[in-house]
Amino acid sequence: MTPAALRVDTLITNAYIVLEASGAGASAQHEALQAGREIDGGWIALDAGRVHSAGPSSGQAPTASRVIDAGGRLVTPGLVNTHHHMYQNLTRAFAPAINGSLFQWLTTLYPRWAALDEESTYLSTYVACAELLLGGCTTSSDHMYVHPKPNLIDAQIKATTEIGFRFMANRGSMTRSVEDGGLPPKEVVQDEDTILADSERLIAAFHDPAPGAMTRVALAPCSMFSVSESIMRKTAELAEKHDVRLHTHLAEDKDEDTYAMEVYGRRPVEYFEDVGWATPRSWVAHYVYGSSEENQRLAAAGVSATQCPSSNMIICGDAADAQALRSMGMAVGIGCDGSASADSANLWMETRGALLLARHRHGPASFSAREALNMATLGSAANLGWVDEIGHLHPGACADLVMWESAPLSQTGAFTDPVEAWLRSGPARAWHTLVAGRPLIEAGELQLASLEDILPRHRAAARTMQGLE
Repeated sequence: MTPAALRVDTLITNAYIVLEASGAGASAQHEALQAGREIDGGWIALDAGRVHSAGPSSGQAPTASRVIDAGGRLVTPGLVNTHHHMYQNLTRAFAPAINGSLFQWLTTLYPRWAALDEESTYLSTYVACAELLLGGCTTSSDHMYVHPKPNLIDAQIKATTEIGFRFMANRGSMTRSVEDGGLPPKEVVQDEDTILADSERLIAAFHDPAPGAMTRVALAPCSMFSVSESIMRKTAELAEKHDVRLHTHLAEDKDEDTYAMEVYGRRPVEYFEDVGWATPRSWVAHYVYGSSEENQRLAAAGVSATQCPSSNMIICGDAADAQALRSMGMAVGIGCDGSASADSANLWMETRGALLLARHRHGPASFSAREALNMATLGSAANLGWVDEIGHLHPGACADLVMWESAPLSQTGAFTDPVEAWLRSGPARAWHTLVAGRPLIEAGELQLASLEDILPRHRAAARTMQGLE
């Protein structure tokens, strides 16, 4: 059967299409076009939630129930957010915490977050997903580690399912309160049996290992200064038993080195290895202060990392050296982190931040827009163990893609490389976004019927949590 005889759900035409982001240097665009990773003036067909086919305008495209003329716009795989704390948009830019170090920031906000319940968690997740969609994100993980009430992750999954957003819920945990030498108050920590039982419940109820899954579950003790060594070990064993991913914060702040030596007698990476986490199942957030030798050990073990550019610059003063980690063979993705530190859930902005950080550290020839886009797509998909289906637009991939629209004046004069222009000459926003082939943004407008009702409820919940009501 010829392509023209086929009929698909959706056909996007007249687009500059990035099927897979990779390549560096002056010849990167030419090489990508020659290899078929990019198509200038092409079409892409979507059917039954998958990428069906793609080709140049000179090739014969399938017929479709819906045709979208991209008008020459850039089309990329949907961006993938690999580290977030969605509930924190309830305390966005909270004045008493904005100028503190990481530990000061946390101890100021933990008592506020103790007010989290199912309603506020549902609202904050809904708002976070809407914001992420506008910045080109089609899949996100979320590290929910504060559990003052039960069933908070159930509330998150209710929100993401209603929206139709691809989601990896991270069942976070904290066991070590301030009374036990940790940072959080006792109101937000749980005992180990409760954590492990709820982890198994969530995996049984929501983790979908099947191809095309919309919801998966990972296990994610918060950090070494808020959980016991025992729960780290038991969580790793549970993840192995159920074949799910592992996630935690690691080597995020210089204070962490001091704490680790005082409490555990080991540096953070040594501790991470000793508790059984140095496996390909694990990805770590931030990972700023590992030594070169430690970096090489984790890369060799198959551990991957998430860079959070804005958050780390705001709260730590440094960020993961993504270029160095990638050169060791480590998969490095991109995350927004929590809104209360980065104050924005915009993956385009974080991808641009990754570009700027790498070039600032290593020089102008060291890193390209395609490499930054690779981090936000394939690198992030590798963090989540999902690179077989997301982070690219090859036939058979999940139909998660973004058609980009830049600010009207910002692209004036940009003719030679649409990928570089997209990241250098922003800001850019999602013009059309499809997740599993379903349009969630059309002509720049979110297609979320409940958003009008959600926003005033979120404002009320946020004011209450911040003590303003």
